[in-house]
Formats: sequence, structure tokens, C-alpha cells
Amino acid sequence: MFWLHLVKNFLQILRSGQTPAQIAGGFALGAMVGLVPIMTLQGLALWLVIFMLNVNLTAVFLSATIFTLVAFLFDPVFHALGYFLLVDLRPLRSLWTSLYNAPIAPLTRFNNTVALGSFVSGFILFVPIYLGMKRFVVAYRMHIGASVEKWKIYQLISKSALVRWYEKISNLGS
Repeated sequence: MFWLHLVKNFLQILRSGQTPAQIAGGFALGAMVGLVPIMTLQGLALWLVIFMLNVNLTAVFLSATIFTLVAFLFDPVFHALGYFLLVDLRPLRSLWTSLYNAPIAPLTRFNNTVALGSFVSGFILFVPIYLGMKRFVVAYRMHIGASVEKWKIYQLISKSALVRWYEKISNLGS
């Protein structure tokens, strides 16, 4: 049921009244939230940026959910990148040492290879995710949206009694 609700929310985001830039910005920032460890200084700063900017919060939460689930698969890649930056690049060693000895910098957990690698990966992937999602939203609204709504599977999902029941149950708390 969770996945059907996720797909329905994604399609509602694409058809919402916000601009493609707001949706893409929310999706890209949510991707960073999903990749970066939550209990770090940069994770807190990322949430502050999200709440200060005018981005689609549903896109943020949807993207964060997806990328959190996917991030565990890429932990070996994040570890390798973090290890390369922390250990193999000798010119950066003095930077990491001085940051670790600074009063607030250890809250970033950049001494952890996975934390550093995931942050750098999220930072690098931000622009491609933003641009790709923006193009996708524009294409969906111009060409794809009308044909998707005619699909039998879309009509089945959107009108399913099971999905309506799940939405009623999930909206009880709000």
C-alpha cells in the first residue's frame, strides 16, 4: 500500500500548481536529505535551507524517502569516496585534522568515510537531479500527463477502494 500511495503522491506533485523549478528544487534537496546522514550539522543546515526556500515539501519528503532507501545500496561507494578524500589525498589531511580539532566541525562527522562520501555525492548529484527533474516535470505536463491518466493501471490505482481506504486511515492523524 505504501508504494501505491507514493506513486499517487508523485503524480499529484507533477500536476500541482507549483512551478517546475519549485518541484525540482524540492526533489533535489530531498535527494540530498536522503543521502546525507540526518544527525549531523550539515543535515540540520539542509533542513533549514529547505524550510527557508520556496520548494515543494511533498517532493522533498518523497525524494528523501526514495533516496534513503537507495543510499544503503551505495554505502560501499560512499565509503570508497570518503576514504579517498580522507586518507588517499595527502594535501587534504591537514584540513581534516584542523577541522576535527575545531569546536563545532566534529558535528559534521566528516571523519566518517561514509558520512563524507555521501555528503560529497549528494552535493555533486544536486545539479543533475535538479535539471533532470525540471525537464521531466515540464515534459510530463506538456506531453506525458494526459496519456498517463488514460492508462488502465492509473485509473485502477486512483479509483481503488484499497487506496481510498489507506488514504482515510493515513489522514486520521492530521
